[in-house]
Amino acid sequence: MSNFFKALKAVGLILRKPYLLNLICDDETVKQNYIEKKYHMSAGLPTIDISNFINSHEEVTPYSFLEGSSLPTDLALLRAICRKNNVVNYLEIGTWRGESAANVSPLVKNCFTINLPDEEMLHLGMDDSYIEMHRFFSKGLPNVTHIQANSMTFDFSSLNKKFDLIFIDGDHHTEVIASDTKNAFKLLKDNNSVIVWHDYGLTTETPRFNVLAGILDGCPAEYRDNLYHVSNTLCAIFTKESLVSKYRKSNTNPSKYFNVLLNVKDLH
Repeated sequence: MSNFFKALKAVGLILRKPYLLNLICDDETVKQNYIEKKYHMSAGLPTIDISNFINSHEEVTPYSFLEGSSLPTDLALLRAICRKNNVVNYLEIGTWRGESAANVSPLVKNCFTINLPDEEMLHLGMDDSYIEMHRFFSKGLPNVTHIQANSMTFDFSSLNKKFDLIFIDGDHHTEVIASDTKNAFKLLKDNNSVIVWHDYGLTTETPRFNVLAGILDGCPAEYRDNLYHVSNTLCAIFTKESLVSKYRKSNTNPSKYFNVLLNVKDLH
């Protein structure tokens, strides 16, 4: 089939199924080219070492090892930042099973988590069992406030708070990440405040360019030099702390390893 007829076929598919246009727009190659052209960045963010936050050990609990969970190092990073920065107010966008909120809540005074309303998720075609799984670990925790709202339309000023740490792990479409990022920067309390984005990486070493595009689009220009990837995690971070960073080369030897102790707790 000629390229001309392939193009016609593609247009026809998009006309019949407009959602396919989102798949094309979110294609990693497209986003990588977009980032290179607009931000002159080809290799993703520079990496800072996770040891800047975790000096010796950090316990992660609860942790389910189920599909969609953050990595243990991602949650350890959040906990370590809470300890290091004496976090009082924590906000996250995207609740899922509530593992991140449950890990952070013992270390902070106030924990707020925002997720799509159950009714909206049902309207989007998500099944009951998936919806019921939300907030599994965080419901009932006394200092966790669950807000059911769409972050694209939610009035964040209604929280009437500024935050020491904000964790963005909601909808991963570029435009949503950009919106969440813009709102997050307006909610930071002071120069010690931190933003962490989950799923910046496809892996702990490979950027996810549709997420990075949203981060860069939403970040004020004067703060883009304060964006980093945190080693051994899927996370990007905004911090004004002066830290040594470097661009990671592929196929490099490990610089550290982790001891992992599993302690199983039966929920039944």
